[in-house]
Amino acid sequence: MGLLVKALIGAFVVVLIAVLSKSRHYYIAGLVPLFPTFALIAHYIVGSERSIEALRTTIIFSLWAVIPYMVYLISLYVMINYVKLFTALATAVICWVIAAWLLIQLWNKFHG
Repeated sequence: MGLLVKALIGAFVVVLIAVLSKSRHYYIAGLVPLFPTFALIAHYIVGSERSIEALRTTIIFSLWAVIPYMVYLISLYVMINYVKLFTALATAVICWVIAAWLLIQLWNKFHG
């Protein structure tokens, strides 16, 4: 039953994004997937299974984790001027992966 509910929530979010993207406020479609669903889950699990200090560390890392997303957005914004949409999206995802990998490496170097 839990899997069905999760699938329905996912479907609802996709429909909401599609509806918003066709509305006069289409830009709000970019806000919907940023609702902190997974952050809530991660912070709850860390907070309930580990110490408050571990949760604080996770929160600080989460703040830094915004950087790969900004790299994704900036690279997509630039790339859509030069290549087709699919290529721009793929390139932006690759940029996100590289930025996330660098973030993890730097975090482990200074906090590991």
